[in-house]
Amino acid sequence: MPVRPALAAVLGGAALLTLATAPAHAATPAHAATPALAAAPAHVAGSAHAAGSAHIAVPVHAVPVHAAPGESVTVDTVGRLAADGTVTLTGTYRCTGNTGPVFVTSALSQRDPRVKHGIGGTVARCDGTTHTWSNSGQVSGETLMPGTAHVQATVMELRPVGLVPLPVFHATADQDVTLVQG
Repeated sequence: MPVRPALAAVLGGAALLTLATAPAHAATPAHAATPALAAAPAHVAGSAHAAGSAHIAVPVHAVPVHAAPGESVTVDTVGRLAADGTVTLTGTYRCTGNTGPVFVTSALSQRDPRVKHGIGGTVARCDGTTHTWSNSGQVSGETLMPGTAHVQATVMELRPVGLVPLPVFHATADQDVTLVQG
């Protein structure tokens, strides 16, 4: 395959990857009724800003609490924090209809909600029944303390589409948890 078509396919897949943020049958949660705004560069041709860039406000959502019909993910309200800094998060999930590998991922934030730390990942089985998940990991750059933290869990499939597997989000959940020593 010539270089340009291959590069176009990869870049197209990457563009689709950035757009895939929620399942098709998503509903906006009550706590996300007012989306945050972020500045994003917008290149304006034929204007005073043509040589540079302007910033415009666009809605930005963390992955909201969603689930396709018949699919779900939960996060237990208590997480474990070991003496060596290892965090263990648990919950349940249910998913159906996958064609690629599926994972339950989790991210944790404690002091600054804008800083999220990935905590492990579990291979998921999408057979329509409810399963438990458990992810463990250590964070770098921050020392976690017992107390309140925020967890986001996602059931994500890497669906084969052409050359690049694209993410398909089956379910997501946001949950405040209490980290306890032990």
